[in-house]
Amino acid sequence: MSVPFRRVGTLALDTNVLVYAEGINGAVKKEAALALLTRLRPETTLIPVQTLGELYSVLVGKGGRAPKDAHQALLGWGDAYPLIESSPAVMLGAADLAVHHQFTIWDALILAAAAEAGCRLLLSEDLQDGFTWSGVTIANPFATDLHPLLEAWLERADSN
Repeated sequence: MSVPFRRVGTLALDTNVLVYAEGINGAVKKEAALALLTRLRPETTLIPVQTLGELYSVLVGKGGRAPKDAHQALLGWGDAYPLIESSPAVMLGAADLAVHHQFTIWDALILAAAAEAGCRLLLSEDLQDGFTWSGVTIANPFATDLHPLLEAWLERADSN
């Protein structure tokens, strides 16, 4: 399932969340990522297709997985969560982020896709915690002190 339209009230996942969940950076990070993912509702958690592309690269490269196994992992994540498609508008937004905010184009594509889909949060350990662009705030879900928006989001998720 892909998301070509805005879904307000959603959040997006950056690559590192999925990389950790796949166990690439050790058991502690895997447990933290899986604990986070169990707290998030699949219907309000989206994955930009750029995230899946980066995940594939990490699984095959750093993770040493066979391409077939990395492909299966991507299919699994795509079945678990709706995907955010890239578009010309997403690419133009990403270029703006790269030029004006010094993001790499690849990170910018993830943030721009989250904005295009109407996400309120982008969960990422690698990007600037608290940075907000086009209504999307980056929050590090592995930080000791969570961003207040993420903390509130998780409290609502836990109460449902």
